Amino acid sequence: MLLKGRSESDELRSIRSLNTRMELSEKEKIHYLNLEKGYEGEIKFDLLAESLKGEKYIINDLLLEVNSSYFQIDTLILSQGVIHLLDIKNFQGDFYLESDKLYAVTTGREYKNPLDQLKRSATLFRQLLQNLKQNYLVEASIIFINPEFTLYQAPLDQPIILPTQVNRFLRDLNNSSYKLNDGHKKLAQKLISLHQTKNPFTVLPQYNYDQLQKGIYCKTCKSFLISRKNNDFVCGKCGGHEKIELAILRNVEEFKMLFPDRKITTQSIYEWCKVDLNKRTICRILKKNYTTYGNTRDTYYH
Repeated sequence: MLLKGRSESDELRSIRSLNTRMELSEKEKIHYLNLEKGYEGEIKFDLLAESLKGEKYIINDLLLEVNSSYFQIDTLILSQGVIHLLDIKNFQGDFYLESDKLYAVTTGREYKNPLDQLKRSATLFRQLLQNLKQNYLVEASIIFINPEFTLYQAPLDQPIILPTQVNRFLRDLNNSSYKLNDGHKKLAQKLISLHQTKNPFTVLPQYNYDQLQKGIYCKTCKSFLISRKNNDFVCGKCGGHEKIELAILRNVEEFKMLFPDRKITTQSIYEWCKVDLNKRTICRILKKNYTTYGNTRDTYYH
């Protein structure tokens, strides 16, 4: 049973928006693409995990804190006596492990060894369980989800699940189905309640309002070549359609995300969207979808 789903992180959504509205540095682009690829891999695993049967609690995307240390869990599966901590990796290409270090075969570039992060998360999670006075066996594993990933010299004694082993891993979980009780449910709910909504690991490029390109871009191809046709915006690049009201609301939410300290007013959204609409239309959309504050001259929305 899925108790907590997965959604795009604030960091991913923000840097995706910034990538559309400004020129990122090479390092920032690499970071952004890694976030996109990582999320894509997690979604792939979620689709496979839908095959799990029996009584299991699945909690995705947990950010927890214990003893002033933060750690992330991509997927947690709670069964009768075992808690599986799963770290999903969407690496692509040929890699090898040597002296506890991970290298790409073609470039020789060294990458962070995901086993180190996994061990840290498992240790901190066990400490959290001790603090909660819970006694469970914790099994932590790295799942390499991309079918185009190969790991040479993979040690047999490490909790590594390669792409060809993922389906077997899920089948084994299905074969170990036991009844869950009220204690399991309370623990699952407690872990969800401890989830931290603000991620201290978030790294965003530096930006300011003036340097960002204004306007509504196509939600499909990110092109700013849009024009108005009846009640829709139409993309001149890919031909995609989007209702005017939905496009305005999408851009309001983007504005809120990037500039949380700025007030949402008719004027601010008019300038941000920079599109062939009059202010009355924007005002009507804001009044319909948000709560109005202030008097006529100083009206803002939340």
